[in-house]
Amino acid sequence: AGPPSMAPSMAPTAAETELLLLQKQALAEEEAAKAKRELLTHFLQYKLSREEQSSMWGLHKVRTLWRLAQRKTKDQELRQDIEILSQTFSRVMDCKDGVIETLVRDLKEAEEQQNRALRSHLHLTDQLLHLQRCRLGYLEEGFNAQVDALKAEFEAERCGISGGEGEW
Repeated sequence: AGPPSMAPSMAPTAAETELLLLQKQALAEEEAAKAKRELLTHFLQYKLSREEQSSMWGLHKVRTLWRLAQRKTKDQELRQDIEILSQTFSRVMDCKDGVIETLVRDLKEAEEQQNRALRSHLHLTDQLLHLQRCRLGYLEEGFNAQVDALKAEFEAERCGISGGEGEW
């Protein structure tokens, strides 16, 4: 600024112009710095957003791969379990087949024994019938002999009564 006695002039002095220029420069630098900070903030936010997306995608991939690994392991375990169950089932079936074969053999033997017992029973029944017929034949002969003897005795008595007394 100039001496006080002088009238203020409308035109700025070189120092004021330089100061104004420096202030404008400082303001421009500050605005540039502010714009740079905002740009950097936006860039970092964008970078953070991309990093979060990348993280989420990576986590998704890791989970997918982990699930695949678990499924593969579970698949192997289930296949082993199925193989063990299949072998156990085969052993049980073999056991049951053996029991069935034994029962069939026992049934055949029992049928043979029953057939032998039936044949023996029928043979003994036939022998008993034969003995009974023979006995009945002897009894019939004895009966007929007694009837003949009684007839003869009756005839003898009748002749004895008829010849000695007259007629009745």
